[in-house]
Amino acid sequence: MLINAEHLLQYQRCKRRPVLDTHGERPQREAPNELLLKLQQDKIVHRKSILAELGYYHKPDYPRDDWEAGQAATLELMQRGVEYIYRGVLLANYHDLADSESQDVSPSLGYTIVSRPDLLVKQPGLSCFGDWMYVPANIELGKRPKQEYQVVAAFHAHVLAKVQDFTPEVAWLILRTKDRDYAVDLSKWIPKMQSILWEFIQALELPEPPEVFISRQKCNLCHWYNQCYAIAQSQQHLSLLPGVTPVRYTQLQALSIHTVESLAHSSPLILEDLPGFNRLVAPKLIVQAQSVLQKRPFLLPNPLPTEDIIFTAPVELYFDIEAQPDLDLDYLLGVLVVDKLAKTEKFYSFLAEKPEDEELIWQQFLDLVWQYPEAPIYHFCVYELDTVKRLAKLYRTPNSSVRPVLNRFVDVYEQLTKSVALPIESYALKAIARWLGFEWREKEASGAKCIYWYDQWLETGDRTLLDVIQSYNEDDCRATRSVKDWLVQFVENESSWRIY
Repeated sequence: MLINAEHLLQYQRCKRRPVLDTHGERPQREAPNELLLKLQQDKIVHRKSILAELGYYHKPDYPRDDWEAGQAATLELMQRGVEYIYRGVLLANYHDLADSESQDVSPSLGYTIVSRPDLLVKQPGLSCFGDWMYVPANIELGKRPKQEYQVVAAFHAHVLAKVQDFTPEVAWLILRTKDRDYAVDLSKWIPKMQSILWEFIQALELPEPPEVFISRQKCNLCHWYNQCYAIAQSQQHLSLLPGVTPVRYTQLQALSIHTVESLAHSSPLILEDLPGFNRLVAPKLIVQAQSVLQKRPFLLPNPLPTEDIIFTAPVELYFDIEAQPDLDLDYLLGVLVVDKLAKTEKFYSFLAEKPEDEELIWQQFLDLVWQYPEAPIYHFCVYELDTVKRLAKLYRTPNSSVRPVLNRFVDVYEQLTKSVALPIESYALKAIARWLGFEWREKEASGAKCIYWYDQWLETGDRTLLDVIQSYNEDDCRATRSVKDWLVQFVENESSWRIY
């Protein structure tokens, strides 16, 4: 059985996915969505830009998926001492890589380790090839040297050490950031990698894949998501409950709390001193379970003081942004103006059709919000606040023009999550608003898809893409209003829901 770096990368994100990739039935996988395809394309572009800087490199020539031929071609290049080898193939038997202190694996399966680092870079040193050796370098799309990247770099370095009879001190990550070259300390990360690799092989040996755990931020791009989610729903799995992290889940399991019902009837006193909990988290999570169990909202213990809860104003602004993170661009600033005195509503869509128009739409946004100097500016989550700060700094906007605007910002998400528990699986805007009965006109639209659509607009000039993005952005503003109005009413009637 073959094990590669992608297995190890994915195992750190989800213990179930690479086991399904190895043993699961391929027809059950879902087709990659637009965002995943875009990320894959972005990585290809990033990799090509790095290779272009190198100028000249060698790539081993071998029949597709013939790894032994690939290694032979790679070794021939290493023996010649070429400077750069792109996507070389290195093979090893797992038993040759295993930590001598670890248990041996089951003899039922043999494991061949396939390493394909993005680059093998020639360096001075002593190896089986002569007075030179190689170090691996991996080209990553991320901007930070995440643990999963460093473990993969250690994986490549460890296999390489067996091939060249020399272990380099470091491996390299080439990140997508200004200080892009990052040295991975192999004395630290090779033991960690060996432990993860051993754990993964143990998971492969089990008759069933690891337990389902739904973590939407990590799961949404996975081709097994729908299958795992269906299993979680059928089991009423605790990971579907907002606030149940992997650490908290482990603690709950140790206490034999396996269901929403058992959690709902638990005492905060038995949870609050456990890892992942505290005196605020424990009662909040229990009330969350009660809300889901009884299918109705509850006021949280120790909610925000009534005077700090959001209020209704004569004129209200609802603000939402669409961004393209890869371009460091906020290309759409949408504002819904609700004038309750005049009984009017108007949506303003400040759109940068070209990236260089960002400064223009920023000024248009400021001009609009200053027309209503007393109106609260409602938004959902902290991104809008952070973006206004970023744009103000980027375009050197006077503090006198920005600070009064920021002082009017009201985060509906923060207000709601500190005050109430809802019978939902997620506190994302879509989940909350849909629970309230709100629906988006573009059924398949999402923030992630808007990133893809804006890129497509820049490439094709298809204005229908912009129309869809603007419609989605307007609905985000209206959904924020729907949530805010519900929260105001709920707080006003809190005595009807309060738990004594």
